[in-house]
Amino acid sequence: MPLPKDVRFVTFDCYGTLIDWELGAYEAFQAEADRDGFTIDRAKTIPLFIDIQKEIERGSYELYAEVLRRTAVRVAKELGWDLEPSRSSFLPNSVPRWPAFRETNAQLERFAKKYEIGILSNIDDKLLGATRRHFRVDFDLVVTAQQVRSYKPDPAHFKECARRIGGKSGWVHISSGYDTDIEPTLKMRVPVIWVNRRGQKLEPNQKKPTEEVKTLRDAAKLLKVA
Repeated sequence: MPLPKDVRFVTFDCYGTLIDWELGAYEAFQAEADRDGFTIDRAKTIPLFIDIQKEIERGSYELYAEVLRRTAVRVAKELGWDLEPSRSSFLPNSVPRWPAFRETNAQLERFAKKYEIGILSNIDDKLLGATRRHFRVDFDLVVTAQQVRSYKPDPAHFKECARRIGGKSGWVHISSGYDTDIEPTLKMRVPVIWVNRRGQKLEPNQKKPTEEVKTLRDAAKLLKVA
């Protein structure tokens, strides 16, 4: 399944692809832990943050802000940090401060000049609205977990996107998340570019994406916009 010759619509995952959510989340945990004189280790905190929230998202749908509050409490417990649940809002409150990757805005501007662009994100509308202030471009389409009441890798985001843009022809998705985005798009036969920032190695049973790159700029080169 090669990249289409006539690309018309490019969609992006947001957190991890456009926004450095690992840095943003770590800084939020660190700042809150500092209030208690507790030291946290990024190498342990971030994997817990990612894995625990994925587990919570597999349950009944709830707003991402609540997912983050529950995640904060469980991560703290795993770290041995006695965090009062009433303070767990520090994590969703930090989302507006999660920074864009240095390359993000320049590449989005290039994409937007040539294609229609969209965001498909596991978040709620309010928090995404705060994040979009980091971007210098507007988006032609936005699909959030709140809108489809489910979290990727459930295919609802991708089905809703296909419905809104009138089918899968000429559509390419770009994401850093293999489990959340690459696998479901491959199942739907949507061409997908994996921005593999962390150099993740695929297991023998995992399907290869349409293309794999290290940065968003490399993805832009593939689609001839850089």
